[in-house]
Amino acid sequence: MVPKREQRYTILVADDSEMNRSILRSMLEESYDIIEAEDGLQAVAILQQREQEISLVLLDIVMPNLDGFGVLSTMNKYNWIDSVPVIMISAESTHAFIERAYDMGVTDYISRPFDMMVVRRRVINTIMLYAKQRRLAAMVNEQIYQKEKVNNLMISILSHIVEFRNEESGLHVMHIQTMTEILLKSLMRKTDRYKLDRETINLISNASTLHDVGKICIPSEILNKPGRFTDEEFAIMKGHSQMGADMMKGVPFQDEPLVKYAYEICRWHHERYDGRGYPDGLKGEDIPISAQVVSLADVYDALTSERVYKPAHSHEKAMSMILNGECGAFQPLLLECLVESSDIVQREMAVDTVARSDQRAAENTAVEVAQYEELSTTDRTLRILEQERVIHQFFKELSQDILFEYATTPPMLALSAQGVRRLGLEAATVDPYHNKQVQEMVDLDRLAELSQILQSTTPEAPVVEFDFHIRLEGRSVPIHITSRAMWSSEDPPQYTGAIGKIDLCQEKEAIS
Repeated sequence: MVPKREQRYTILVADDSEMNRSILRSMLEESYDIIEAEDGLQAVAILQQREQEISLVLLDIVMPNLDGFGVLSTMNKYNWIDSVPVIMISAESTHAFIERAYDMGVTDYISRPFDMMVVRRRVINTIMLYAKQRRLAAMVNEQIYQKEKVNNLMISILSHIVEFRNEESGLHVMHIQTMTEILLKSLMRKTDRYKLDRETINLISNASTLHDVGKICIPSEILNKPGRFTDEEFAIMKGHSQMGADMMKGVPFQDEPLVKYAYEICRWHHERYDGRGYPDGLKGEDIPISAQVVSLADVYDALTSERVYKPAHSHEKAMSMILNGECGAFQPLLLECLVESSDIVQREMAVDTVARSDQRAAENTAVEVAQYEELSTTDRTLRILEQERVIHQFFKELSQDILFEYATTPPMLALSAQGVRRLGLEAATVDPYHNKQVQEMVDLDRLAELSQILQSTTPEAPVVEFDFHIRLEGRSVPIHITSRAMWSSEDPPQYTGAIGKIDLCQEKEAIS
């Protein structure tokens, strides 16, 4: 059996004195991986790139360019201080300095000259404390995930019982849930009228799976009748809305938002915006938005799915029927959301049961592995992130192109080795817009123009081509930039920076 490799934690030592860094390295390198920073700006640049892997910062106060308090201010601004502990090691031992350091979030303060045993013991204690906190956080996250998974599973089982009895495809429930989520996200982007957020959208989407639970009480011969209903049969069929709502009334924990949304959806998902729906003939905004969205999703899926009484319509035909009012009236804003999300809806509705089953199997496997793996969820994530960073760094160093990365939080420009060599800038430049070297090289108005163009892109079309001149070695040099805007996975997405390549046009001409 291969022995388990002992985990080594990483410490960032930020001190302008090479002797102090050397002393601390000799004390700690046997047990820890050490990264050194010669001043505060370099420390911030390292944290921006490698915050996830750093377990502790040993920080001096008096440093050039940016002092220790400046580093702490940046760590607080971007919430790094919450996950990366800091021990101040400084000859400044006045009460005011120490109090200010603690106020800014340092975990400990060691005055120089320091004792080797004291430094080692405080480093170990701090790292172990934070590691324990991360493990506890990972356990809580895992428990929340498992609770959410069980809740969703129980809802799914109950809703599939309804579909099984209704002799409809089990995909109907999944489609309603997916389309409800798509429409709500689109609605959230268009208006703040309904106070939608991620949690609310998740709750309404889960509750949507129960929209037809009242059909359990409908006789099978009516539920699965292949032909048109008689008036009497249709009256019985319409009763499933009231029956479902009555079931939700009998559920404990009536104060829970999920139960509230499930009640609204069960009772009113057949209401129509012009008041011609059932069971209560509600009109306009008297219909809760949860029921309005599920109503539209239900109609679309009914049109595009095969039923005992009809074949499936195409996406285009269903969209035409809904927009032409052939299926009743819907809120105009919701119809806009449907049109704008048309491609996403068509793509998501095309996912079949096999793919969904594979996805669930993958999730279950991941959960099972997590139960037996000795590493915590946080540690596994950090290991994956570190592996991706190493791979990215390796290929960047091999490249003969001038490659760059720009992050907005905090503002920082990182260059490949070739970029450093050809442009004469640092490998990492914090706040490049206010950096003297950058200002001397680049027309800031043109740089701002490029930034504006990148921010006006979309996650679907993020690539930009841009030409301008820089001052290099005392002359104006034309360059061509190929850049890709980076967007977060939030909804709506947020611009987080850009990556790209810089071509020096004169060099290209000389080669050709």
